[in-house]
Amino acid sequence: MDNKENKQVTRRRFMRDSAMVAAGLGSVLAGCKARKVEEKEPNAVEPEEPNIVEPEVSKTPEREEYPQMPRRKLGKTGVTVPVLSLGTMFNLIDNQIILRKTLESGVNYWDTANVYAGGNSELGIGNYLSNNPEVRKDLFIATKAKGANTQEGMEKCLKVSLGRMKTDYVDLHYFHDLQDPALLTYDIRKYAESAKKRGLIRFFGFSVHSNMAKCLAAAAKLDWIDVIMTVYNFRVMQDPNLLAAIEQCHKANIGIIAMKTTGKTTIKRFKQPIETEADKKMVEHFLQQDFTPEQACIKFALQNRSISSACVQMDSIAVLNSNVAAVLDKTKLTQADKEVLKEYAVATCDGYCPGCADICNSALPDVPYVSDVMRYLMYYNSYGDKNRARQLFAQIPAGVRNRLLTTDYRLAESRCPQHLPLSKLIAEAVSKLA
Repeated sequence: MDNKENKQVTRRRFMRDSAMVAAGLGSVLAGCKARKVEEKEPNAVEPEEPNIVEPEVSKTPEREEYPQMPRRKLGKTGVTVPVLSLGTMFNLIDNQIILRKTLESGVNYWDTANVYAGGNSELGIGNYLSNNPEVRKDLFIATKAKGANTQEGMEKCLKVSLGRMKTDYVDLHYFHDLQDPALLTYDIRKYAESAKKRGLIRFFGFSVHSNMAKCLAAAAKLDWIDVIMTVYNFRVMQDPNLLAAIEQCHKANIGIIAMKTTGKTTIKRFKQPIETEADKKMVEHFLQQDFTPEQACIKFALQNRSISSACVQMDSIAVLNSNVAAVLDKTKLTQADKEVLKEYAVATCDGYCPGCADICNSALPDVPYVSDVMRYLMYYNSYGDKNRARQLFAQIPAGVRNRLLTTDYRLAESRCPQHLPLSKLIAEAVSKLA
C-alpha cells in the first residue's frame, strides 16, 4: 500500500472513530481488528455498476483533501446525484457549517420539506444561498409539500418553500408521505406538468413511509413520476413485495432515493445503541470489520444498484464524516455481513414498524394512524427529535387521539407481521407525545 492509500485509510479510520465517540461506541471499539481497504471476499465476483458515474475531481491540493462522492444516474431525469445525500430534518439556521462541509465532500443533494424544523430547515438553506449565491447552480435541492393533496395545495406549499430558500426553482418537488396511490390524481399530475413548464420545478415525485410496496408498484405504471423517496433498509429488505416494486420502478426508469437506511426502531432509546445481546452481537461484528453499524447499513442500501442515493440526516460534522467515509471506502459487505443484518432484523423485529399501514387500518378502522404513531415514537426514541415527534402527533385529528388509549389492539397485534406490542407502544406514545 503506497503513501496515498495509507493516508486515505488513516483519514477514514479517524472519521469513523470520531463518529463512534459521538455515538458513545468508543469503548466497544477497543481490541477490534481492522479490515484493510483492499481486502475482498474470497472468490467474490465484482458486480457490474452501470448506474455509477465517476465524478470529475480537480487535481488541486485543496480538492484532494476532500475526496468527492461517487454519483449515480437518477432515473430518467438525465442528471446524476451523489450516492450520499443530506437529509435536513433539523434547524439549518443554526447549523450553516453542515451545508458548507457537505459541499466540500461533493454531497450537493440537499433534501428538505416545508415542515422540517418548523420551516427552519428551508430558511437555513435560504440563508446559505443568500450568502453564497454562486453555489445554487451546483446544488440539487429537493423539498416536499406536507399536507397538500390538490393542485392548489401543492402550488401554495411550493411558493412558500421557494420564498424561504430564496431560489427561483427547486430541482425536485415531492408529494409528501403518500400512503395511498389513489392520491396520485390527475389534479396532482396537472400541477407537476404546470410547475415544470413554468420553470418552478425540474422534476416531480413522492415520498412514502407506509404501504411502500403498493405505492411503488402503482407508480411504476405512471409515466409522470420522476423520483420516489422510500424507506429502504436491511429490515424492510425482508419484504419480497417491496423488492419487486423497487425493481419495477427501476425498469420504468424512476429514480429511487433511500431513506431511513439505518432501520432505527420504535423502542430504541436515543444514543443507547447497545441494549440487548442481539445489539451487542451486531455491533461487535461490524466493528471487527472496521465499520460502525450505521456505516454498514448505508453500504448495504447502496449495494442495490436500483438505489440512486441514500438520504441520511447528518446534523453534526462527526456523523457527516462517518457517512462520507463509509461511501468512499471500497470494501463491500460480504454475504456473512448481510446475514448478520438479517439475523438482527429478525431478532429485533418486535420493535420496528415497517409501515404496512393497510394491515393496521383494516383491523383498526377507528384509529387509522397507528403506523404514523409508531413512526413518531421512533423520532422521539431513536432520533431524539422530541419536538418534531410531538408536533406531528398533534396533527392527528383530536377525535382519533382521544380514542388511542381506549382502543382494543389485539386484532391488529395478531395480524402484525412484526409482532409489535401495539397496546404497550401506543400507551408509551401517548404519554410522551400528547
